[in-house]
Amino acid sequence: MNSHTTGVDNAGLTPEDLAALRQGLLEQRAFRQEQLREFDRASPARADRVAHRRAAASQLEVHVELAASARMVLADVEAALERLETGQYGGCELCRWPIPLQRLRIVPQARYCARCQQVKEVGR
Repeated sequence: MNSHTTGVDNAGLTPEDLAALRQGLLEQRAFRQEQLREFDRASPARADRVAHRRAAASQLEVHVELAASARMVLADVEAALERLETGQYGGCELCRWPIPLQRLRIVPQARYCARCQQVKEVGR
């Protein structure tokens, strides 16, 4: 474990906190993986012929957006699990302060504290 990168070694979270957060991340990963499998099974290529092309195009657009969102969340969950394994979980990647447990319970894959998240969103 290298706690020098963020200066926070799992942000002072207890082993129980980390276990509960890890379990939530694993459940979220399984959900997103299943969601992506469902998107693949419900491929718009199965849409009925000419009469449904417009609806199929609209469904395809929604399908693509939902799949992209699921992939992004899955990548964030995988990154959080990696941070958990390396002891870097729970530290804000911008200000380096610990992310409050309450925030991690709501967004276990969070990379930033609420203040820095707002700063990042305003900067977009």
